[in-house]
Amino acid sequence: MVVADADFDRIKKKVRQFVVERDWDQFHSPKNLSMALIVEAAEMVEHFQWLTEEQSCNLPPEKLAEVEQELADIQVYLISLAEKLKLDLIAAVEKKLVLNALKYPVDKARGNSKKYNEYD
Repeated sequence: MVVADADFDRIKKKVRQFVVERDWDQFHSPKNLSMALIVEAAEMVEHFQWLTEEQSCNLPPEKLAEVEQELADIQVYLISLAEKLKLDLIAAVEKKLVLNALKYPVDKARGNSKKYNEYD
């Protein structure tokens, strides 16, 4: 995990440098960043709209490249929002996985798409 942490820190620094060089921090309120994040997520979803399940799993290379760009935009805004709110994304994901493991125990959740509060 040390390599992954180092990679994530490197990307966070690059995103921060990009924003600073353009003097965009003045626009990066949590409200604006969260709205930009959802816009990018909607742009990603557009690529899958009206596709069958199989088509969505087998995107042609040019469409896959477009989805990759949208995912990158989402990640950049997510990193910026977490930084603005002084949140540690890695720690947040680790905490959430622990909570989800409690909500979705393997014996009840395996192969089951029900929400945790719908278990018998």
